[in-house]
Amino acid sequence: MPLYALGINHSTAPLIVREQVAFHIDTLGQALRDLIRRPRVKEAAILSTCNRTEVYFHGAEAAPVVEWLEGFHRVPKASLAPYLYTLPQEEAVAHAFRVASGLDSMVLGEPQILGQMKQAVKTAEAAGSLGLVLNRLFQRTFAVAKNVRSNTDIGSASISMAAASVKLAERIFPSIAQQRVLLIGAGEMIDLAATHFAARKPRSITVANRTLERGAQLAARFAAAAITLNELPDRLAGFDIIVTSTASSLPILGKGLLERAIKARRHAPMFIVDLAVPRDVEPEAATLDDVFLYSVDDLANIVKDNLQIRVEAVREAEAMIAEQAQRFLRWLEGRSVVPMIAALHGYHDQLRASEVERAGRLLATGASAEQVVEALARGLTNKFMHAPIQALNQAGEAERAELLALLHRVYQLPDDLT
Repeated sequence: MPLYALGINHSTAPLIVREQVAFHIDTLGQALRDLIRRPRVKEAAILSTCNRTEVYFHGAEAAPVVEWLEGFHRVPKASLAPYLYTLPQEEAVAHAFRVASGLDSMVLGEPQILGQMKQAVKTAEAAGSLGLVLNRLFQRTFAVAKNVRSNTDIGSASISMAAASVKLAERIFPSIAQQRVLLIGAGEMIDLAATHFAARKPRSITVANRTLERGAQLAARFAAAAITLNELPDRLAGFDIIVTSTASSLPILGKGLLERAIKARRHAPMFIVDLAVPRDVEPEAATLDDVFLYSVDDLANIVKDNLQIRVEAVREAEAMIAEQAQRFLRWLEGRSVVPMIAALHGYHDQLRASEVERAGRLLATGASAEQVVEALARGLTNKFMHAPIQALNQAGEAERAELLALLHRVYQLPDDLT
């Protein structure tokens, strides 16, 4: 069975499409179990981030998996097909290496994607959908990504989404030091945002999370306050800068809630960066006066600023990935002969067992060890020779020429045979 990768990402699909096929962490395991129950899908893993949803699978063909993806998310084929890519084995391997190395990210060289891919593998392992082929692929992927990051400058001066949020905020406000910052969520992206905003020493930082305990743990590291999401309606008006990134499948900040907050603020501007997919903020909120709402796609131009200075690093990384992809493909191609090798082992083992049994009978009759060993060797030789000799005798002229060439190569016979 071949290997495939299919999905959409920030380069092929806008945010409004990506959020339709994003997998919630709570449903990912069930999705994987459902997928591998499909006919001829042997292994599967799903990578779902704010910038991509990709299915890596070992199976007979890609079409049933595309249909499954559409059906699972109830997305019409016509609305997804223009943005979907399906990569066959050779391209899928190189693509996995590029993704993990940060070459396919909106933020070139960003390190978060490697951790997200490792989490995808853990989820697949827990769901029982990861087998020998995908496990080998991802272990090789992680090794390649480590090598790329260690031996090239691909990650140097990488501008993260969190850092880009700060840069964008500084275009709206003269000084972040005078602003009150609200961070919604407590995951890796919000952790990064907290680090970057705290460096600007804002007037205050508050972390809002579904569970107060986890939010408080993050807040404590930055001398920040912690609240629950349930407190947002009453507290929202008190913040100037909002960065949100949760795993919620529904918006946390609606247009109505923000409209009331703006009125309470007497139309003082509110800057919001929504880094979540699906989005945490209703897109319609962007129409409100004094609300400056930005999504992950809106940050694209900012994070691309450093691309040109790393052209040489990209070239080096691509060369390393191409070489490693070829090595993995050779291993994968070798897997196709495993059934034949196993069958040959089984066939010859049966011949061996038969001759050993005959040798035992000879010993029981009083034959000498030398006679038994000679008979055993002669018997094995005759049995091993029987199949190729029979094939040669039964072959037609053209087929016999092919068999002769093959046997010459397999047994490394002298070149001067006539």
